[in-house]
Amino acid sequence: MARGRGAGGSRRRPEQVAELVRQVVAEALTREVRDPRIGLVTLTRVLVSGDLSHARIFVALHGEAADGAEQRALEGLRSAAGFLRSKVAKALVTRITPELHFEPDRGAQHAARINAMLAELRREPEE
Repeated sequence: MARGRGAGGSRRRPEQVAELVRQVVAEALTREVRDPRIGLVTLTRVLVSGDLSHARIFVALHGEAADGAEQRALEGLRSAAGFLRSKVAKALVTRITPELHFEPDRGAQHAARINAMLAELRREPEE
């Protein structure tokens, strides 16, 4: 009889790795990374490829959304990616450590834009 993972095992593994990556990166950003470009960010979600070689980390920037602040934060995160990947490698028990890719999470901006459009639609019948 062949030994292997069940049908759900292969689909769950990237999710498990994603959660571990999120925890390790969040802790390292809070306690160890001192890059002033990063500021206050929240890791909103992590998506890991099926072969576990890449992790897309979505971040939301908090505080003042000054010109270029998001870009500077992403540059800071990208420059710390090697250090953060080494932290993830120590926590993972897999042969492969995912390469970390940081991307802005536009979810909050999208929701605010939709709310503004809905508010505008509610005002239109009064005119």
